[in-house]
Amino acid sequence: MSVKHAIRRGLELGRSVFQLGLLKSGGRFAAKLRADRFRVGPSARTVQPQAFLPSRYRYFRTSLAGLAAQLQSAGFRRRFGGGSPRNRAVFLAFGLGVGLIEQQLEDDSRSAATCDEIQAVFRKKRFQSPFKPCAAGYKLEDYVIGNQVGKGSNAVVYEAAARFAPQDSNSKCSLVQLGEDEEETARSPTCCSLRTFPMVIKMIWNLGAGSSSEAILKSMSQELVPAGPLALKLEKEEITLDGHFGVLPKRVSAHPNVIRVHRAFTADVPLLPGAEEEYPAVLPARLNPAGLGNNRTLFLVMKNYPSTLRQYLEVSTPGCRQGSLMVLQLLEGVDHLCRQGVAHRDLKSDNVLLEFDSDGCPRLVITDFGCCLSQSDSNLQLPFNSMWVNRGGNASLMAPEVATAVPGCGVVIDYSKADAWAVGAISYEIFGQPNPFYRAVGLESRKYQEKQLPPLPSGVSADVQLVIRFLLRRSPSKRPSARVAANMLHLSLWGQKALANHDSVGMRKLADWLLCQSAVVLLKGCGGPSGNMVEAELQRSFLSNLDLEDLRTAVGFLLYGREQQQQQACILSV
Repeated sequence: MSVKHAIRRGLELGRSVFQLGLLKSGGRFAAKLRADRFRVGPSARTVQPQAFLPSRYRYFRTSLAGLAAQLQSAGFRRRFGGGSPRNRAVFLAFGLGVGLIEQQLEDDSRSAATCDEIQAVFRKKRFQSPFKPCAAGYKLEDYVIGNQVGKGSNAVVYEAAARFAPQDSNSKCSLVQLGEDEEETARSPTCCSLRTFPMVIKMIWNLGAGSSSEAILKSMSQELVPAGPLALKLEKEEITLDGHFGVLPKRVSAHPNVIRVHRAFTADVPLLPGAEEEYPAVLPARLNPAGLGNNRTLFLVMKNYPSTLRQYLEVSTPGCRQGSLMVLQLLEGVDHLCRQGVAHRDLKSDNVLLEFDSDGCPRLVITDFGCCLSQSDSNLQLPFNSMWVNRGGNASLMAPEVATAVPGCGVVIDYSKADAWAVGAISYEIFGQPNPFYRAVGLESRKYQEKQLPPLPSGVSADVQLVIRFLLRRSPSKRPSARVAANMLHLSLWGQKALANHDSVGMRKLADWLLCQSAVVLLKGCGGPSGNMVEAELQRSFLSNLDLEDLRTAVGFLLYGREQQQQQACILSV
């Protein structure tokens, strides 16, 4: 709003006051307004704006909670009702200030309303899992199990196909063809294997949970956090826990960057291919007399992905834009978990799966929730009163506030930004560099200095480098959340025009960009014939989680980082 317009509003307000003869003492009037401000509980009658204010100013009487009344009271006490130039200037300044405040509040109100409307539209179009509901698949015998595809410290994963699923008549490869056409298998084993075995079965090793279904589900409940609504049979939704019926722990909703468990059931441990050679010690005594495992354990059925992020990065280096999209996907997945009160606590490239969309862009999916923190209060704070409290998985990628925590009375570890820190470390791997917190570089999260962080490749955009540097700040209070960091990347990738003016980014300009972005995403639909384009999913995720304060914080981080970069460039040039 122009200064001329603000002055005109101030003069109009002053003229209204003078015309109604309100030059007498305002003590009683101001006291009444202050009483309205601090009144607690419902009032016997609704307090209406004072009639002497023009209609455009009645907004302040109710929304500024007495601010204008306090200014008026101060003015009356100073007896500025006279006609001296000084008093007129004071009164004019009052009107000018009110006009400026009004414009700022109007802009903020409109921007917040725009964000809420966009969020409501895109939350109606939530991500849906591609697997169709089915009433079968709750027994191990319902699946054909293939080769081993992965093994970790607490589980082994095998490729699988459902016996109850009809074969796709258009598929180029089936179970029968796989056995007959060895030449095709040798030429493209991964592609053929995925068509034949579209799912995997994860068998958790049971070393101390007992062999009852209730004990297994209770002990391994963290693995069920990404489970779908039909993953367990209805009678298993309530299980007997210590003599009482308890509901299984929280489960996160579907998200394109978080694994989905489609079936979860307990069954007797079978002798699968390679079991006696690779993990004999965890087998039950009936399969290996020297084995330490229990007879039954938990099995999870999930989608089969071509590789892990680590395997992909060993043979490929994504381009700078693809790498930015990959980092953004990890942040979107972490933010989705944080919003639902879950901290992964073991985020590393081995625990991120990868596939490709119809345009060949990698899609990343966070998996392996065995170490996650999932509490009923959703505050992501863990009391750390003993050294026996489990702080999470991979010690190399523990955030500084987790790695340096010392157990004691009243000590609490806050995990709200710990996974975001791990994304910053993994980003080095995505851009073709060694992870600085692995042995190759040798930094330790508990004592590194931010200036010791190695530089990223020069081809990585300045904004992306800023985001990664901010994510790896030691102090969580100076570190952006996953949502804010994701917003920074969204603005960098698609909102450069909204950030063109470095000195002042108006919320109205950002709101206009958000409306244009929403229209573009809605017109593009799901992003292609197969509906699986990564960029479309990311833009929908961003728009469905719009929040004015988070967006404002992201802009602040970006502008501050750019200013710091410019200052450093000036120093180096000198």
